[in-house]
Amino acid sequence: MSANWLSSIHHDGSDRYVSNLYPRLGQTVRLWLRVSHQAPVHRVILRTLPDGEQRLSPMQRGATEPPAQWWESELLIDEPSVHYRFIIEAADGIWHYSAAGLSAHVPLDRTDFRVLADYDPPGWPLETVFYQIFPDRFANGDPSTDPRPEEYEYRAHRPQTYPWETLPPPDQLGPLVFYGGDLLGIESHLEYLSDLGINALYLNPVFTALSNHKYDVADYDHVDPHLGGDDALASLRRALDARGMRYLLDIVPNHCGYWHPWFQAALANADALEAQFFTFNKHPDDYASWLGVWSLPKLNYRSLELRRRIYDGADAVFRRWLLPPFSADGWRVDVANMLGRQGETQLGQELGQAIRRAVRQARPDAFLMGENFFDATDQLQGDQWDGVMNYDGFTHPLWHWLRGYEQGAHGLADPLRGPRWSSETMVTAWRSRLAAIPWVVACRQYNLLDSHDTPRIRTIVGGNDALHRLAVALLLTFPGVPGLYYGDEIGLTDLPHVQQRGCMVWDEARWNKPLRDYHRQLIHLRRESVALRQGGFQVLLTEADTIAYQRDSATERVLVFAHRSQQPRPAGDVPLAHAGVPDGTRFIDVLGGAEVCVRDGRLPLPEVAQGALILRQVG
Repeated sequence: MSANWLSSIHHDGSDRYVSNLYPRLGQTVRLWLRVSHQAPVHRVILRTLPDGEQRLSPMQRGATEPPAQWWESELLIDEPSVHYRFIIEAADGIWHYSAAGLSAHVPLDRTDFRVLADYDPPGWPLETVFYQIFPDRFANGDPSTDPRPEEYEYRAHRPQTYPWETLPPPDQLGPLVFYGGDLLGIESHLEYLSDLGINALYLNPVFTALSNHKYDVADYDHVDPHLGGDDALASLRRALDARGMRYLLDIVPNHCGYWHPWFQAALANADALEAQFFTFNKHPDDYASWLGVWSLPKLNYRSLELRRRIYDGADAVFRRWLLPPFSADGWRVDVANMLGRQGETQLGQELGQAIRRAVRQARPDAFLMGENFFDATDQLQGDQWDGVMNYDGFTHPLWHWLRGYEQGAHGLADPLRGPRWSSETMVTAWRSRLAAIPWVVACRQYNLLDSHDTPRIRTIVGGNDALHRLAVALLLTFPGVPGLYYGDEIGLTDLPHVQQRGCMVWDEARWNKPLRDYHRQLIHLRRESVALRQGGFQVLLTEADTIAYQRDSATERVLVFAHRSQQPRPAGDVPLAHAGVPDGTRFIDVLGGAEVCVRDGRLPLPEVAQGALILRQVG
C-alpha cells in the first residue's frame, strides 16, 4: 500500500487541534486529529494514562473537508499534566502517533502529547519580538559616566574606555575594554527599534560589576553607575511604556563576583553568616566557582538566608526589580542549567520551581527565560522556566544545516567538526525537542540566531547575504519567541579582540540597508500573522537542500520554503494534500508579490533561490 496517506496524519498542541490550551483541572477539552479523507482508516483510539494506567477511548469520525478527514474526542483534564496519543487502525495495520511522530511500534510515554492543567504563563511573549542589547556596546548616551583607569585595578589591569568602534590592543584585558554604552544610549534609540518592529528588549546584566559584561555582579541592589545608575533604568522603563515596549533584566544567581560584599565577608571570617553562601573546601583560598574561574565564586543554595535574599524574601532580588519604579517584565536567568547543582547537591528543580513561585507572586505576568545551551526539556514541563534560550532546539541544528557541524566544550581544546547536516537531520532535531515539551511551553521558547556568547550569524554564514536572510526567515517563522542580537539587522560581524561584542554602528551609510529592510518586513509580518505567532507546525518536505513547513491557525496558513544551495530549487508542483490544504486555496509571496493557487492537491511552486520563500494564505 502507498504510504502517502501516512504523511497526512497530523496533530499538535495548537488551538486548531486542542479546543482550550489553558484548561483548569477538572475541565474537558476537545481534541482533533487530521488525516487524509482518502485514508484507509477504520477507527482511531485515544490513548491516555490516568494515574499510570492505560485507558483506550474510541474517537468519533468528524467533519470531512477534502483533502482532510477529522477525528475528534473529548479529553478530561484530571491530572496536572495529561498525556495522550493516538492509535490508528488502518487497512495495512496499527499505527501509533505521538508528539514524536508516527511509528509502527508502541512509543515511549515520554513522547506523548501533553495538556497542562492550571498552567498560567504570561501571554505577551507570544506577541513579542525581542532585541538583545549588550549595554556597553549599543550607544553612549552620557560620556561623563564612562569608566576611567584610575577607578580600580583588576588582575594588574585597569579599565579603559576607547573611542566608539576603536579596536583595543591585543594585550588589553577583554573584560576591562569599555566603550561607554549606557542605558541613556539605549533610551535615545528606542524609536529606531520601534520602527524595526521590536517591542521588547533583553538587556545583558546592568547591576554593578567591574567587568563590561557584568556577569561578575558586585551588587544586586543597584544598577551600575557607569550605565547611569538606578535612575537611568527607571527612566528607560518610562520611555518603554510610552512606546508600548517591554524589557527583561539579566540575573546571575548561580555565582557572584569576587568583590561582592557577601564573598568579601565570607573571606574575612569563616564564621560569618555569608560564609554559608559559598562552598569552601579550605578557607579562604579553596572555594567552588563557576567552571573553576576564581573571580566567580559559586553560590550555595543550601543556605536558607541566601535563598531569602535572592528570591524568597519580600525584598529579594528576583522580586524587587519587577516592582516600580523599574517594573522589569521578567528575567533572563544566567546558566540556569547549573543553578543549585554542585556535586552531591542537586537543587536545580527545587530552585526553578521556587523561583517561579516567587516571581509569579511579585508579578503574575513576568516572563522567566533560562539560559541553557543543552537539553533543557526537564526544566520545560510547566513548573520552572517559561522558556529557555533555545540553542539546543533551534539554533544549533540550524547552524549545523547552514555551515556544518561544529561543537566546542569546556575542556575541549579543539571543537568537534563535521559536514553540514542533512535537511532530514535538522528537522529530526527540531521535532525531537518540540516533542519533549508541552506545546504551550514550546511556544515560549526564546529562539535566536546568535548572542553575546556565540559568533554572529553573519560570521557563521561567511558573510553570505542570502544565507543570512534565510536564517532570519526561519527565526521569524518558527514556533516560539524570536530574539535578535543587536546589530545583526545591519550586518555586523565578529571583530578582532571584541568578537561578537563589537559596537553598534550608527553611521547609516555603513548599514546593509536591504538586510535591515528585510528584517523589518519579516518582523512586521510576524507581528500581524496569528499563524506565525501562535499557529501549529507541520513539516511538509525535506529535500537535499530544501525544507518546508506549514504554520496554520483556524483562520490562516503560512508556508515556508527554505533553500540553502546556491543552485536554485527548480520550479514545480509541490503536493499539499497531506497538509490538509483544500483545492482553491490561494497564497501570496509576501516578499515578491506573486500569487499561486492549489489545484488537484498540488501547489505550483516557482523557482526557489538560495534563501526563503514565504507564502501567506489570501482570503
